[in-house]
Amino acid sequence: MLSQLEPYSVLPARDLARARRFYQDVLGMEPEEERVEGLLYRTPKGAVIMMYETENAGTAANTAIGFDTDDIEAEVAVLRGRGVTFEEYDFPGLKTENGIATTIEDRAAWFKDTEGNIICVSQTVSLGSSPRREREDSANSTVSD
Repeated sequence: MLSQLEPYSVLPARDLARARRFYQDVLGMEPEEERVEGLLYRTPKGAVIMMYETENAGTAANTAIGFDTDDIEAEVAVLRGRGVTFEEYDFPGLKTENGIATTIEDRAAWFKDTEGNIICVSQTVSLGSSPRREREDSANSTVSD
C-alpha cells in the first residue's frame, strides 16, 4: 500500500536551466542526478524532489513544497540576502508580518521561485505532535534516562 512507500515531491519548471540556477545560487541546492525527464534533488535526510520542464509551471495558487527549519528568522534573513522577496498575506486566520505568519503551532513564510512555484519555509513552535517534535522528544528522553 502507498502508506508503506516513501513519497517524493515534483516541481514544474518552464525553464529548467533557469530553475536550476535559482535552486543552486539562491537555495544552495545541487541536483543529485540529471535525468531525461528532469533534475533529481535529494535533501540531507533523503527526501526527493524531481523537477521537470513544462509550460504549466507556476499555474498553481497553492504551496508547491515546504522546508522545515528550527530558525525561521535566520532562514528568511539568508534568503532575503540572496534576493528572495517574501509574499505578504492577509487572510482570515493568517496574516504575515514582515513576511512571516504566526499561528498557534507554526511560523511560516512563502516566496516564489523563478518558475512561479510557491515555496514555504516553516518552523513548528507548539509542543503539539509533529514528526520532528516526536524525534526530538524521543532523543531527549534517551539522553535523560
